[in-house]
Amino acid sequence: MPGRNFLFIPGPTNIPERVRRAMNVPLEDHRRIDYPQSVLPLFEDLKKVFGTQDGKVFIFPSSGTGGWEAAITNTLSPGDRVLHARYGQFCHLWAEMCRRLGLDIEVLECEWGTGIPLDQYREILAADRAHAIKAVLVTHNETATGVTSDIQAVRHILDELRHPALLYVDGVSSIGCIEFKMDQWGVDLAVAGSQKGFMLPTGLGIVGVSQKALAAGKTATLRRAYFEFQDMLKMNEGGWFPYTPAMTLIHGLRESINMLLEEGLPNVYARHHRFGEAVRRGVAAWGLALCAKHPRWYSDTVTTICVPDGVDSAKVVNHAYQRYNLSLGAGLAQLAGKVFRIGHLGDLNEIMVLSALAGTEMALRDCGVEITLGSGVAAAQVFLRSTFPA
Repeated sequence: MPGRNFLFIPGPTNIPERVRRAMNVPLEDHRRIDYPQSVLPLFEDLKKVFGTQDGKVFIFPSSGTGGWEAAITNTLSPGDRVLHARYGQFCHLWAEMCRRLGLDIEVLECEWGTGIPLDQYREILAADRAHAIKAVLVTHNETATGVTSDIQAVRHILDELRHPALLYVDGVSSIGCIEFKMDQWGVDLAVAGSQKGFMLPTGLGIVGVSQKALAAGKTATLRRAYFEFQDMLKMNEGGWFPYTPAMTLIHGLRESINMLLEEGLPNVYARHHRFGEAVRRGVAAWGLALCAKHPRWYSDTVTTICVPDGVDSAKVVNHAYQRYNLSLGAGLAQLAGKVFRIGHLGDLNEIMVLSALAGTEMALRDCGVEITLGSGVAAAQVFLRSTFPA
């Protein structure tokens, strides 16, 4: 098919040409004497993206799932009690990992399309006077449902109750796109992946770690080897890694962070919010509903859209790809066949957003969804024209 694929899944995202060129280098010696000169500034700039001055950020050659495992195994012990809520597929997968690692996890079942159940978290933590709960897990941006939860509110609950549990945040589809303040929000473990807001191929699990979490690691007894924080801490101090790093991806990471800092993180967040709202305006013009149940949960990186009864969303996704070379996200787990997803994160501009809406409109009509062609595009155009940043 002529032309290129239009990638609008919520990860992996489009790779900017600058980043692609930065990775197009010959392989090199990762033990050469001047290597730390490039790595040490990278660690410091990563901390800016995570919003931490006091914490450390580790780069593992892995996916974001590896980052989850690193966060858990370095800070907890077998049988430790963990509080978590399941309001989407990635919440579910994190809970399942905890179970497989031998933790005692309490999972609150929530309606998919809602966010973190703050009242229930408060009730359970208040009742835990013996502080048996060692970890509180929150998925910041649930990619399956297009829901963003309030991390700061969870921290307020922990602080008000003077509960010492560590706060773990899955920021895989939020960090680098949506405002994230690790220190200010009191986040102890924050997990990101290279293939979302960092605009890279999959292959790096990036983990922000507070000083409190590092201290917890001194008594944690879950087994780890490859993901050992202390090995990273010792080697990173001098600008090295405990094993062969993903050199090509690290070159790309350096350039992607350059791009984020040049644009300015507040501008990056504002851009994602603006494009997210443009997509939501388009969906409203089609007369379709969002999976997210309330505006306070709307995600600025992915919009999950419900199809009408009698329509299989998987057919819409497959048709968009086969007929128009447009990649949309499919519905996952209990949402399979009921929703599709438009990812709007990473390297993105106005025309790219409009192209996603235009292609989606054609695919929906082809699959029998009665929308007015051009309606979503027009609604987004009006919004984007009226909100162009100064």
